Amino acid sequence: MAKFRMIHIDFWKNPIVLEEMSPEDKLFYLYLLTNANTTQIGIYKITKKQMAFDLGFSMESVQIVMDRFIHHHKVIRYNPETRELAIRNWGKDNLYKAGKPVMDCITSELKEVEDTSLIHYVSEPIQKQEIRSLYISFCEQVRIVNDLEDINQEEDDTYSDTVTEELEDVISTVQPENQHQKALDQDKANNSSMENPIKRNQQDVKEIIEFWEGNGFGFTNVNAKQQLLVWLDDSSFLQPKEMILKAMNIACANNKRRLSYVVGILKNWENESLLTIEEIDSYHENQKPVLKQGKSTQSFPAGRAIPAGFELDLTAGEE
Repeated sequence: MAKFRMIHIDFWKNPIVLEEMSPEDKLFYLYLLTNANTTQIGIYKITKKQMAFDLGFSMESVQIVMDRFIHHHKVIRYNPETRELAIRNWGKDNLYKAGKPVMDCITSELKEVEDTSLIHYVSEPIQKQEIRSLYISFCEQVRIVNDLEDINQEEDDTYSDTVTEELEDVISTVQPENQHQKALDQDKANNSSMENPIKRNQQDVKEIIEFWEGNGFGFTNVNAKQQLLVWLDDSSFLQPKEMILKAMNIACANNKRRLSYVVGILKNWENESLLTIEEIDSYHENQKPVLKQGKSTQSFPAGRAIPAGFELDLTAGEE
């Protein structure tokens, strides 16, 4: 796809640009729409240091103008951890024609986005329904994680830059103070899970995320965690949480801390119709090689071989 960006003349008629932006703001906005890091989806990686270098601004000036665009103009959103920037009206101004090449390009670029909340942010103003639906399909991958956040968030409703930060906050607030309290909390969780499946799913998600981040699978790879959590609801396992944790344990033991390796294990178990931990343990027990012990039937001659045609004469040597 050609490396150029088009700016509509209506850009200069936008009330925000016309009435609220300073000359510095207008230059910065045009830069965000046309710089070399821009993508077809309106979400791309860029550092503040690069912005300062390209524009000839100081780092302080870049920070000030970005805060103005995020909180006052409200036309962009920026994740400082993943270095991803999203332009609110990109889809409205640029994504008005579909077609296979365009859709393939959008799909490919959406897969690279780490902070999937930015996909939802850009999708809302898109007017082309086919393209908007594609964005929304990627947002659905984080439905389970978002449910977890909504249930546990009690006081703080402010926007969090990453899903990972919110999950860590939830996890840190529910740690038991001692072993006795932990046992009581577990009993309470078990009883409540029978009444409310959402709470049970919440606990399963928390345990999987804790294991993922505590065993070197990665903190910032939110998309991989979301794909793994799909196995809780979309699998034939009778014990989905336990099966996922066992697969991750196997990956750690083999030093293969990758989503593809864990998913490969889960798929193999499904193909073999191994749906519980007990079935897996029994299967692997039967696969162990059995050492056979027995006596060798091969015989070896002792001494020299007797020549062919030899006849034993017991009277030889007698007179």
